[in-house]
Amino acid sequence: MSPVLAGILQLLALVVALGLSYRPLGDYMAKVYSSEKHLRPEKWIYKAIGANPNVEMRWPAYLRGVLAFSAVSVLFLYLLQRLQGSLPGSLGFVSIDPDQAFNTAASFVANTNWQSYYGEQAMGHVVQTGGLAVQNFVSAAVGIAVAVALVRGFARSRTGELGNFWADLVRGTVRILLPISVIGALVLVATGAIQNFSGIHEVGQFTGGSQQWNGGAVASQEVIKELGTNGGGYFNANSAHPFENPNGLSNLFEIYLILVIPFALTRTFGRMVGSIRQGYAILATMATIWLVFTGLMMWTEFAGKGPAFEIAGGAMEGKETRFGIGASAIFSVATTLTSTGAVNSFHSSNTGFGGGINLLGMQLGEIAPGGVGSGLYGMLIMAIIAVFIAGLMVGRTPEYLGKKIGTREIKFAALYILITPALVLCFTAASFVLDTPSHSMTNSGAHGFSEILYAYTSGANNNGSAFAGLNADTQWFNTTIGIAMLLGRFLPMVFVLALAGSLAEQKPVPETAGTLRTEKPLFTGLLVGTILIVTGLTYFPALALGPLAEGLAA
Repeated sequence: MSPVLAGILQLLALVVALGLSYRPLGDYMAKVYSSEKHLRPEKWIYKAIGANPNVEMRWPAYLRGVLAFSAVSVLFLYLLQRLQGSLPGSLGFVSIDPDQAFNTAASFVANTNWQSYYGEQAMGHVVQTGGLAVQNFVSAAVGIAVAVALVRGFARSRTGELGNFWADLVRGTVRILLPISVIGALVLVATGAIQNFSGIHEVGQFTGGSQQWNGGAVASQEVIKELGTNGGGYFNANSAHPFENPNGLSNLFEIYLILVIPFALTRTFGRMVGSIRQGYAILATMATIWLVFTGLMMWTEFAGKGPAFEIAGGAMEGKETRFGIGASAIFSVATTLTSTGAVNSFHSSNTGFGGGINLLGMQLGEIAPGGVGSGLYGMLIMAIIAVFIAGLMVGRTPEYLGKKIGTREIKFAALYILITPALVLCFTAASFVLDTPSHSMTNSGAHGFSEILYAYTSGANNNGSAFAGLNADTQWFNTTIGIAMLLGRFLPMVFVLALAGSLAEQKPVPETAGTLRTEKPLFTGLLVGTILIVTGLTYFPALALGPLAEGLAA
């Protein structure tokens, strides 16, 4: 079987698996967030944290819950790392330096999971399982909660109430993420991923010395890192490491975990707003972009020119022979079009255009299908921009799902789409203006520029994958990328929740002959075009200096 055919068959198998999961998972999540009943374990949690899950919140109160919980999480994870040297189960590792502890705490709480350290050489069992793995669950649940709050804003009328953050947080964790993670961890163990609490041991004798590895609760952390679109690996090689991703079956399953909730949330959206076809329109937009990007990535990685490419059958540098080019291309697009950040190959080794596809996937806002929760609310923001543009074309007040999109709503949407590019481009520019940051580059020219652009794109968009070749474990990068991750995560949430509150206060607008039919294929095409024009062109000058210049020079 040719490598190209193998890649296509894996893509088809993935599409079938996602299709089979779409309806049951989407409907189940809609029931979870619409239910008025509380499970007994959930009641215990509410009692422990002193929360009343039956109290409805307006958007400022909902936002305060999000920010308060996240601030406490950052502080807890920071202190856990700083105290690691005194904790049991540390495997002899010392406490983490302040700048790196801040960067890691910000990273995992922001659902970014950017790592500027070697996981197997820095973090013991307590920090990995009690700190990082816990944040993999709750940071993902926060993202879904904010998306559900926005959906309620569309579904409700003449009220500013968006639900209860604490109830949404707990339900997302207990009823959705935990059950799937238990089953997923068993699947990964069955395919060969490790799950233990062993210490450091030698794995063999080599010329010049021996190699040492430590074990860990890898399978359980691996499944939630993918399912929650987190991405932080137990080992530095991430999902290219055989302990995390042993073979082709585990690789395909991990890609499935990355995509299943973000895609299924469009069904949840349709259920909660009372129109399944609206959910299908959003799904079609996400799927179109994802399939086009995957096809382009496979083409550019298989179509390399020169003797080395021809002998290897494509651009095999930086890729695992266990997976090959096809599976690596599918994985890299899945991880950069979501906020996952896990990698099974080194993106820096992609062709120039391949690296550009990864960059553009993140710069679009990671909305196809995006992170758990963040992908849905990001796409809905773009849908509001699209109906606004359509309204300008015909001279009519724009409407979406029976809600008028006025000055207030479009301001919130505009601020949402501007904040992340501002963070990425300003921090990238500052890194080249100052002397010290550029010393971390191991490559010069266009590729070196792409390394730094990729780092801030990954951080501000809460992706977490790295382009490699950049020494990011410095005070400058640890601090600035940490700030970019926090601002890139929580400032957009401010505008999303404010928008949700504004929409919930409106009364429904009846459909007329002039109402834009947002469930039709025409709107899907308009939405795809809006995404590419409004967000893609924002970064075009930067992309021209980096991956485009490198690709054209190849």
